[in-house]
Amino acid sequence: MNLEKSADWQKRLEIPGRVSFLEGQGDLSVINVNTEWSTAEIFLHGGHVVHFQKRNEPPLLFLSQFSRYDQGHAIRGGIPIILPWFGARDGQPSHGYARIKDWELKEICSSSSGGTSLRFHLPDYPEAGSPMPFSADYIVTVGDTLELQLIVTNKSPDENFVFENCLHTYFTVGDIGAVTITGLKDAVYEDKVEDFAQKTETNDAIRIESEVDRVYLDTAAPVEIHDPILGRKIRVEKDGSASTVVWNPWIAKARETADFGNDEYLEMVCVESGNVARNKVTLPPGKTSILTVRLSSAPLG
Repeated sequence: MNLEKSADWQKRLEIPGRVSFLEGQGDLSVINVNTEWSTAEIFLHGGHVVHFQKRNEPPLLFLSQFSRYDQGHAIRGGIPIILPWFGARDGQPSHGYARIKDWELKEICSSSSGGTSLRFHLPDYPEAGSPMPFSADYIVTVGDTLELQLIVTNKSPDENFVFENCLHTYFTVGDIGAVTITGLKDAVYEDKVEDFAQKTETNDAIRIESEVDRVYLDTAAPVEIHDPILGRKIRVEKDGSASTVVWNPWIAKARETADFGNDEYLEMVCVESGNVARNKVTLPPGKTSILTVRLSSAPLG
């Protein structure tokens, strides 16, 4: 965003002591949010939440020290917005274009719980077609929890809009080898590490001891990350989502990834909420789909 052009916008929306606007890394505009419970940072680039931290807790979200901060590249960590497709497409950006385009901040208001809500809008881009066949809004509510709503509306008067979406959340953990993930037992998943072989989760508590890249299908259940090193439990609750993705690159993939540290796989795990693969969304003309994700944390009892 042109900083001179944004001066009036910042003056109009800034809330002293609560919401402020800064020039972030790579000259990208970033919004700082402070509440009585927590702090957060959101880039306009990608509508990307890169930081959320409750008072007296470690950061909830992982952000790579090697992340790029420039147009055309996704930020590595935080919560990238995957839309309108998941994964690679020939001649198109991986995971869609929503995470590499600037979103517009439209509104800031107090939430019913006393937190702060920010509403973003994805403008039309040529990559989506002209005009873009859908509209997308994103509401981020910062408080004692972090709540995210991705709202997609089919703008066509007579054609279905088929898409995938995912909030690709990177969580900070103390040591991946000590972490367990619960809430996915009996779910069917596609194992990307083994050529998308279809399997069924048999474990009450999933441990990560090698590269993991799984799409759990037809599951709306909450997922919990139990972290004995940091002494906390992270809970991922969702609505409007039939898929949960679990990812950790492990040793070899981490070393192959330019914007990811060789040993950073030890400090993170992705638990992503959305609708991908056979759970993709078919949205009738004029209809709206809402993906809601609520992230909370508590001491590990």
